[in-house]
Amino acid sequence: MGLDKRTESSSFTKIMCKRIDIQLWLLCLALGLPAVPVLAESLSTQDREAINRLSTARGHSAEEINPLLEQVSKAGERGLPTEPLANKVKEGLAKGVEPKRIDPVLKQMVGHFESAREVLQESVAKGMVDQDHGNRQRAMESLAEAFGRGATADEVRDLARAGQRQGQRMSPDMLGGGAKSLAVIKEAMIPSKDGAAVVAEGMRQGFRPAELADLAREIKRHGSDFREGRITAESIRDQISRGERGDRLFRDQDHSGSGGGDRGVDRGGDRMDRGRDSDRGGRDDRGERPDRGGGREDRGGRSDGGGSGGSGRD
Repeated sequence: MGLDKRTESSSFTKIMCKRIDIQLWLLCLALGLPAVPVLAESLSTQDREAINRLSTARGHSAEEINPLLEQVSKAGERGLPTEPLANKVKEGLAKGVEPKRIDPVLKQMVGHFESAREVLQESVAKGMVDQDHGNRQRAMESLAEAFGRGATADEVRDLARAGQRQGQRMSPDMLGGGAKSLAVIKEAMIPSKDGAAVVAEGMRQGFRPAELADLAREIKRHGSDFREGRITAESIRDQISRGERGDRLFRDQDHSGSGGGDRGVDRGGDRMDRGRDSDRGGRDDRGERPDRGGGREDRGGRSDGGGSGGSGRD
């Protein structure tokens, strides 16, 4: 009987999700907008069981854990990624964090994902992003992480407009990678407009997301040079516009020994997309998704209450 009820419940959920997708498509059709599919993503049985095991091991009651599970489930029903949210819950429980302290971090992550979806849908509707290429979920995760690291929705909207190449639409991954790169540059206390100008130029010159990540790392590593005027964002942007790639932009400063003030911190703490996108051969549209549970993608939004709510700090 229990199995039959679960089967019926699953079938009902699928039917309702289809109805929601059809209604969204009809609304977009009526407004003359391209329909960005919102696919419901259920909390997986494996994630639910893992969360329950961890909560039991830590002595938490079902009443404490159910609100977290409900948050993740409802986010999935709205088409938001559930895996990074479930991983955040598991990470917090594994570290011994009380469920009531995980709750606000989870809410913050959900808010970042909502903003990511809104910006992505706007960019598709305005013809700046091509929804048929790239990995939409990975792009949403990158955008959410960018918001968690300090980028704003308006900054990303401006970046989408400024980063277009000769009227070509960019992939969702490109927008997500550009947004996350901008957020990393802002962490070096470099003005947002300067960082956005450099990232946008890289996007226009065809930098792949992995190359934008490398560029942002190098700028952050040389943060003291920028702050003290030894390097300017305008000079880097001009070099990029002339065709220089990221690995040659800072060779003079590295040879002269400058930029060392931020070098130690950055080497250990800023591995943006190193494992996933460092192959520059153009595989930025891959379908595979890395394990986000406790890995480098999950370091940022710390479930002990200090996290920003993104999917990870590099």
